[in-house]
Amino acid sequence: MRALIQADRLRPQTRIDSVARHLPLRAGAGFKPLHADAILADDFRIGFLEVHAENYMGAGGHPHRILTRMREDFPLSIHGVGLSIGSPNGLDPAHLARLKTVVDRYQPEQVSEHLAWSTHDSHFLNDLLPVPYDEATLNRVCNHIDQVQEVLGCRILLENPSTYLGFEASTMSETDFIRAIAHRTGCGLLLDINNVHVSATNHGYSARDYLADFPLLHVAEIHLAGHAEDMDDAGLPLLIDSHDRPVDDLVWDLYEHVIGRLGPLPTLIEWDNDVPDWPVLKREAQRADAILTRHDSIASGLRHAS
Repeated sequence: MRALIQADRLRPQTRIDSVARHLPLRAGAGFKPLHADAILADDFRIGFLEVHAENYMGAGGHPHRILTRMREDFPLSIHGVGLSIGSPNGLDPAHLARLKTVVDRYQPEQVSEHLAWSTHDSHFLNDLLPVPYDEATLNRVCNHIDQVQEVLGCRILLENPSTYLGFEASTMSETDFIRAIAHRTGCGLLLDINNVHVSATNHGYSARDYLADFPLLHVAEIHLAGHAEDMDDAGLPLLIDSHDRPVDDLVWDLYEHVIGRLGPLPTLIEWDNDVPDWPVLKREAQRADAILTRHDSIASGLRHAS
């Protein structure tokens, strides 16, 4: 079943992914160099590591030495935050070339980016900003993804956003927009379940209804993270995708729901601000691993029973 799903993710005419590489069906962690020694010394072997591409776009130096050492022992996922795939001004060729250099250097099992924009003219905005869900934006995003996949020579995954406002110009739902992107470009999807919960709370809809309409069979990786709680001007709950604390129990419940439907998938614990010591991240990863193992055992039992 999984092999059929993997094969269906790419359009027949695509020329990318001539050599398929996949992350293990385990929990991984966002890699921080300060954790390197603890990770290498730990009897617990994390399933994979993920890094932000932009942190490794220099030609050399200590960050590359550390990541080269970690790459010897652990599968690697590269997650971009600066391509600005939704930008109306087109992709920055220099940034895309730097990303290709990182991908060629480390040969990751997975490459991913965000459904967002972060550039205006020559200015880079230190945020991942939302896009309207309309036909013009859909065409632009698909063209950009086609360009990225052609340059990199591999399929990328696109991550669903966390949002705090909607656009009156939108003519389709977020799930329909993402479904159309996956169908037209052959890209995979990175399902950030914390983003689903954050957006659902902020906009007042059901996270489970969103997931019921999400194109789950295109998902090749999951992200889990913590969020901060606030209130808007009307006194209603406002969640911020802060990546600075443990995964919320409601997000764990949604994760269990998704894994129950799809079976095990590579799952990343993101923690980018107020980064704790390694044992804290390790505990979050072990909690995800326990869920993955339990549902793999259930699926195995059903296969044997049939």
